[in-house]
Amino acid sequence: MSPHTSFSEKDFESIFKEYYPFLCSFAKKYLNDTDACKDIVHNVFLNLWQKQDSINLDEPIKPYLFKSVHNRCLNYLRDQKKIVRHDLVTNTNDVPSYVESRDYMEESELEQRIIGALKELPEKCRKIFHLSRFEGKKYAEIAKIEGITIKSVEAQMSKALNLLRENLKDYLIVLYFFIQLIRGL
Repeated sequence: MSPHTSFSEKDFESIFKEYYPFLCSFAKKYLNDTDACKDIVHNVFLNLWQKQDSINLDEPIKPYLFKSVHNRCLNYLRDQKKIVRHDLVTNTNDVPSYVESRDYMEESELEQRIIGALKELPEKCRKIFHLSRFEGKKYAEIAKIEGITIKSVEAQMSKALNLLRENLKDYLIVLYFFIQLIRGL
């Protein structure tokens, strides 16, 4: 795009056509609601049009668009969490039993996946991870218990976290937001 302080309608339409489908797909990684994704992307473009005079158009537009969608998705999730929390407080007696049992099943499935992933860790790695995360021991304490250096503990923890991240990659976003929801209640 040539350096200037505002878009022509043709330039803006070209940017919209080029990035809209990609931004919707990107938003879908955060939200499981196609309409919400489209609304967010639409609002990002609306904001871009309205604030084009205050945006540095000499910079590439792609990072700006993706960052804007990312931030709005996170805001949307935060706002949805507030709504869910409010609904939990005000409507606890109205929750159908099938929702409770479905949530329990999903939570149980996640718990089983975590247990399975922990069991797949090499024995020494699993023991060090357990001492750190479940027993709350500091790396220096673990090093003393295991008779190894602190650097070895750090290496084993890094290995454990990388293996867990790989084994649980399908659940990481769900797990993150579940933990955030629990912390917020």
